[in-house]
Amino acid sequence: MINESIAKLAAYAEQNGLIEAADRTWAVNRLLEVMQADSYEEPSKTFSEIHLAEVLDDLCNCALETGALTENSIVYRDLFDTKLMGAITPMPSQVQGKFHELYEENPQSATDWYYKFSQDTNYIRRDRIAKDVKWIAPTEYGDLDITINLSKPEKDPKAIAAAKHMPAGSYPKCLLCRENEGYAGRVNHPARQNHRIIPVTINDSDWFMQYSPYVYYNEHGIVFNSQHTPMKIEPATFRKLLDFVKQFPHYFVGSNADLPIVGGSILAHDHFQGGHYTFAMEKAPVETPLTFDGFPQVEAGIVKWPMSVIRLRSSDDSALVELASKILAAWRGYTDESAFIFAETDGEPHNTITPIARMRDGKYELDLVLRNNITTEEHPLGVYHPHAELHHIKKENIGLIEVMGLAVLPARLKEELQVLADALVSGGDIRADERISKHADWAEKLKTRYTFTADNTMDIVQKEVGIVFSKVLEHAGVFKRDMQGQQAFLRFVDCVRGMGAKK
Repeated sequence: MINESIAKLAAYAEQNGLIEAADRTWAVNRLLEVMQADSYEEPSKTFSEIHLAEVLDDLCNCALETGALTENSIVYRDLFDTKLMGAITPMPSQVQGKFHELYEENPQSATDWYYKFSQDTNYIRRDRIAKDVKWIAPTEYGDLDITINLSKPEKDPKAIAAAKHMPAGSYPKCLLCRENEGYAGRVNHPARQNHRIIPVTINDSDWFMQYSPYVYYNEHGIVFNSQHTPMKIEPATFRKLLDFVKQFPHYFVGSNADLPIVGGSILAHDHFQGGHYTFAMEKAPVETPLTFDGFPQVEAGIVKWPMSVIRLRSSDDSALVELASKILAAWRGYTDESAFIFAETDGEPHNTITPIARMRDGKYELDLVLRNNITTEEHPLGVYHPHAELHHIKKENIGLIEVMGLAVLPARLKEELQVLADALVSGGDIRADERISKHADWAEKLKTRYTFTADNTMDIVQKEVGIVFSKVLEHAGVFKRDMQGQQAFLRFVDCVRGMGAKK
């Protein structure tokens, strides 16, 4: 069993370009070392169709029997199978060399290869990504992407218990630091022996790019600072974003905001997210054209979107950086009490921006999403955050990915929506079922609008989840979509204009 599984993994590595034919014996011996085995006999048969997840599962089972793997839980199995893949993953210099060779031909050829490579090494686990539930939901703002994320493994009890007894780790400092490349991991930090990163230079500073192991959308990339330094939205941010899309014009790139509640999950390490995907926000049209004195070369406007977005477009990237910086400076200090927008309270700043950059039809484009993280007694998680009546679907922070129109919903909803759909068809007591009682008020409203059958219920539920998500985004918008809100939006635009024209 162990011989055949090692042979399969070595064959897989060769078939997918991780090793050359001349590396075969070396690769087998590396795998034997990880398996703590000291003998091997090459199987007589050859292997054509190899399913990586099955081979790794078999090797983990073998390692459990021999004692090379001591615990049979997902965290420990992940640590072990990543060690196996690390044994057959090329060195960083080889990976970078191949990427730059392809980049000279065409940037997209380089990222196509790198994305496939990141899957072939099992850094991106194809088998888990395939479990994610995804659908498209039509709304008044266009077709929103809805995903229930199932690829991120849940922590298992044994790993949680073991982590409690471990000293606090400071290496790597976080999940994004460059020191993760090749790191063996521990029960409270994922193994990354199969992880390879690509250096990039933006705004004359050293950064790296990689893919997210959980890929919420096609080629979901992360671009991160070579230094462990906090997130900060500043004029240099716009320069960095535009520098990146200049080098990778087929990718968009954006930054989470730099304040809690409206920011991302990792505020301690400056990073962006990008990829090869067109979100609904990119497709959304400009509904209110704007002009700014001193910037005749910049097309500008308010985007038809549930959140508050100013779009800037020009072939002059320096003008975009200058105008975006002006808008940022105005927004940082902007207060409009009638619209419940406060730049700060008790010395705590509230206003920031979620910026997104892309190339479109040969021009640079920047979307500036205005954010505010103020809280109140009525809305302790945030005034511009999904309110309590929507928490049955989405309670978590609205970060960059959601801002652009992709809902990343919690794994619990896979079961809950199915149970709810069954209850809507059968007439079951939704309030009495603790699994779905949180959805009862929503379900009562749906019952007044639809006749549910076994054939149509899940389609209706998925469509309505999309509408809930559009309301989540409306809640996160600082200027509301009604006439009063849009007038308040234009008051802010006038504030920007009043800061003085470009010299």
